[in-house]
Amino acid sequence: MKKTLFILVLSFVVFSCKNENSEEKSTAEIEEIAVSYQSFGDKISDENVLSKQEMIENYNNLKPGDTVNVKFAAQVKDVCQKKGCWMNLDMGEKEAMVRFKDYGFFMPKDIAGQDVIVNGKAYVEEMSVDDQRHYAEDGGATPEEIAAITEPKRTLSFEADGVLIPEVEKQ
Repeated sequence: MKKTLFILVLSFVVFSCKNENSEEKSTAEIEEIAVSYQSFGDKISDENVLSKQEMIENYNNLKPGDTVNVKFAAQVKDVCQKKGCWMNLDMGEKEAMVRFKDYGFFMPKDIAGQDVIVNGKAYVEEMSVDDQRHYAEDGGATPEEIAAITEPKRTLSFEADGVLIPEVEKQ
């Protein structure tokens, strides 16, 4: 009788563990399926995406005139409020100014704070005072903030040929 009871309890434990694992796996599969993207520009995938930290390391190794083709993920700090023709991505202490290849597509103006995946060319440039003031005006800066721009600055730049904005499907 004890052997039968032991085998019964052992069977129950084994089957319980198997059900838990399959439930966890199916939940993970559901979460993976639930993510889709709004796509802008060229068709790109969400594979082989560098993290923000990896991209910061790439930028630190670039000199003005250098370019690197790359795909990375970062959070949008702000977007051009006139057309959506540029956006700034949070790169820690700095921002990366993203423009779109051949002025061929634009971003929604309300995506500040969202994560995006961008694909294209990263480079470093020195931005003139006039260009800084123009972008500040497009970004909705006050006249005082615009007037405070008096020196060229080294900027992290990016020309995107494709952008993905993750969105969660409602089930």
